[in-house]
Amino acid sequence: MEPNYEEDVFLGKYQPSELKIASEFLTTWLPFLSRDLCNDCVHVLSDRIRSLDPEKVNGEDKAASGSMVENMESEDFDNKMDNIYDGKFCDSHSLDSLKAGGSEAASPRISWADMGDEDGLEEEEQKDSGLGSQGVDVSSLAGDSMKTPQKRKLSREERERYRFMNVKKMKVFSCFEKVRGRSVNILEGLELHTGVFSAVEQKKIVDFVYELQEKGQRGELRDRTFTAPHKWMRGKGRVTIQFGCCYNYAPDKAGNPPGILQREAVDPIPSLFKVIIKRLVGWHVLPPTCIPDSCIVNIYDEGDCIPPHIDNHDFVRPFCTVSFLSECNILFGSNLKVVGPGEFSGPYSMPLPVGSVLVLKGNGADVAKHCVPAVPTKRISITFRKMDESKRPVGFTPEPDLQGIKPLPYEQTTQSTPAAAAISSSRSSNDQNGSNHNYRTAHGEGSKDRRSRDYRSESREWSSSGQRREKSRHTPNRSYRPKATRSDNV
Repeated sequence: MEPNYEEDVFLGKYQPSELKIASEFLTTWLPFLSRDLCNDCVHVLSDRIRSLDPEKVNGEDKAASGSMVENMESEDFDNKMDNIYDGKFCDSHSLDSLKAGGSEAASPRISWADMGDEDGLEEEEQKDSGLGSQGVDVSSLAGDSMKTPQKRKLSREERERYRFMNVKKMKVFSCFEKVRGRSVNILEGLELHTGVFSAVEQKKIVDFVYELQEKGQRGELRDRTFTAPHKWMRGKGRVTIQFGCCYNYAPDKAGNPPGILQREAVDPIPSLFKVIIKRLVGWHVLPPTCIPDSCIVNIYDEGDCIPPHIDNHDFVRPFCTVSFLSECNILFGSNLKVVGPGEFSGPYSMPLPVGSVLVLKGNGADVAKHCVPAVPTKRISITFRKMDESKRPVGFTPEPDLQGIKPLPYEQTTQSTPAAAAISSSRSSNDQNGSNHNYRTAHGEGSKDRRSRDYRSESREWSSSGQRREKSRHTPNRSYRPKATRSDNV
């Protein structure tokens, strides 16, 4: 017997579109919900779920429901149930990891939003494909085994909000060193954000960087934009591409000191990089008071490195670096040492996961030097920074479309739809996980994997050829700021 939506008090609270979403979601989870139930109960449950969609109560759907139950009674049903308890079913049917056609997970992992539109950075793709604000077909993402006739699509805004709410931020880093006779937490102010860029978006960005490199090699970029020094020894000669301003790493032949060159022109920030900047500000990675107006791309080959430095104060704080292609370690310390070509030693080593965003401010930017030892494989980093207004090049004009970027609000004004409720639930879970992680980090607890150890609140002497020295804890002092050294960027 089908429910009467006008008389049912509970269903009457929801719109038909909301009931349709609930029907599709519960249909996906029917194998789990019906585990250990008799056939009659499975049929009743299947009919009840299907009947939530008022437009779908027809003969075709009933046939589909019967077919569904028959499939559940087949010999591979037990295998599906085993997958549920092995975590495989949840991995392929959860909101954050739906896979098209039931395919195996790739590495790096592609999110459900990627599989839906594969547009990555949507504003750029919108121009190319004319997708506009087209939604994601949720039911088609769930695979061939659980199709429903009607398809509910998530809007671009819903997809963005869901992903934004699932960004993870770690900002509990501690390493105490003696600075001018006082103990200072040299890592105060560092933040590491993950989940900002999907696998599809990372590929799009990397492909674009290689296109820029080819343009530079063909002479299609300005002389100061593209630099590819001759490699004369290990760790020397990485490719750099600068936009917005030209930064001079060391005194040049004309006698210009390190810093932003006032009378040298480079190419403006490309559109794709502007979209990245909007993402960083919109998703609370960078504050709206510090919108980047320059960036530099570093293309590493195997063995390339960046020596110890503090970024020049021609650039205001905070600034950030995004990592692509491969994970690498970054070292921090008030007195980093060079132990060989591309090899450095210091008290703290932090892994930078692929697609992560490292934000530098406070002591982490101005007291601790940082460096990147010789990378084991190809890597790309993009550093986004805002220039001090008094240091901008002559004739510099701010990009109009980078002005007034507003961060997304953390909470929706209403949660009237199941999608909004799922987003809110995801955010609460993510906040709880982040709080637990930060508590464990601050107290030296947590799992024993390498990354957890790296984030523990301890001071460790680290070398690119080994690890040594004991732990230490003291009270931080945030008042000291040493003179900036060469700014080679992360």
